[in-house]
Amino acid sequence: MTSFYNCRRLPRVGPAAGRPGEGASVKLSEAEWKVMAVVWRRHPASARDVLVGLPRGTDWAYTTVKTVLTRLVQKGALSETRRGQAAFYAPRVSERLARRAALRGLVQRAFGGYAPMLHFLFEEELSHADRRELERLLGEARSPPGKAPR
Repeated sequence: MTSFYNCRRLPRVGPAAGRPGEGASVKLSEAEWKVMAVVWRRHPASARDVLVGLPRGTDWAYTTVKTVLTRLVQKGALSETRRGQAAFYAPRVSERLARRAALRGLVQRAFGGYAPMLHFLFEEELSHADRRELERLLGEARSPPGKAPR
């Protein structure tokens, strides 16, 4: 049996690149979000695991999944580990930070920053539950990592 060694430098994804969830700022396409959702739930995951874990109606070929996984490794969102012939993928970006970066990008593109977004939030009628959730999220954003919000 022949074994191959593939040494590939992964791009840094932030100040603590290599540790999942630290300082990530990776832009994900719709297809990449679907794959990341599976890997966040089941890691380490093979391409076959990802294919099986995709939502119903996502009729992708195995090669499509492999292509998206390869792209995510190149972006620094996933790490790839080889075990024999199989490759297994694990997140290098936490779901929380990926969502935060996506929201920040959306607010910047759609509203030119946070101030117009806050204006929108307070001009619209928010339910009591929505206001509680917003307060919870703001409290979470103020809390240091690993500490529960007050």
